[in-house]
Amino acid sequence: MFTLIRRRQGKNSTLSHLYLNGIFICYVLEDAIREVKIRGETCIPVGTYALGLNKTAGMNARYKQLHDGMHQGMVEVKGIPNFSLVFVHIGNYHQDTEGCLLTGSYYQFFEGDYRVLHSAAAYKILYPLILEKLNAGDCFLEVSNRVTE
Repeated sequence: MFTLIRRRQGKNSTLSHLYLNGIFICYVLEDAIREVKIRGETCIPVGTYALGLNKTAGMNARYKQLHDGMHQGMVEVKGIPNFSLVFVHIGNYHQDTEGCLLTGSYYQFFEGDYRVLHSAAAYKILYPLILEKLNAGDCFLEVSNRVTE
């Protein structure tokens, strides 16, 4: 099981740690934690969600070109109440998320918000791990809040 633990909150961003079976994999950037959802500006709610591959989303063609040989579909977080088409993908700033999870190798805090860097490098580590779990039969993401600032 993948575990996403939210650790830091910026004005418009949330910085998380992503683990697989207790081992740190990468940082994740999301939109802000909000009590009431604002479309494209709110992170997904706490819970446990299935991960799957979406082979029809518009980002597929670009990712297939960028990650030829590795890409088999966009990793989608499924079954989120009041959310749809939430993907794990590359990006650096909260403006890139639209509710999705952005991977990062490290992070910075700048002008009140977090950003992740070397996103593609983190994605290239995470994506095969997700594929391996999906090929084994099931793959889940558990999301929790443990924000300390």
